Amino acid sequence: QVQPVESGGGLVQAGGSLRLSCAASGSTFSSRGMGWFRQAPGKEREFVAAISGSGGQIMTADSVKGRFTISRDNARNTVYLQMNSLKPEDTAVYYCAATSLSIATIRTLYNYWGQGTQVTVSS
Repeated sequence: QVQPVESGGGLVQAGGSLRLSCAASGSTFSSRGMGWFRQAPGKEREFVAAISGSGGQIMTADSVKGRFTISRDNARNTVYLQMNSLKPEDTAVYYCAATSLSIATIRTLYNYWGQGTQVTVSS
């Protein structure tokens, strides 16, 4: 079992940067794909980025490609989301999740979810 816990959200001006962290308990962390999703008010939860257990495979949503970077440190059981050039439309609750698959972009393939961290980008 894996329990993700997100941190690093906050309020930032458009064009600014934030780095989200997700610490996950459990001995199987390095064998699991990890993903970031986000949910804005009144919208569906959407895929942002995913990374395989080894870190060798990465997938990123077109809406954030070139601005957001996912990475992981298996020695620290932590996955990161570096967010640069933030836009007001990036405002959402960001969720970290773990899957038993190598990597996935579909929300329903993720088994374990954190509580989320709020990111607000002001214009």
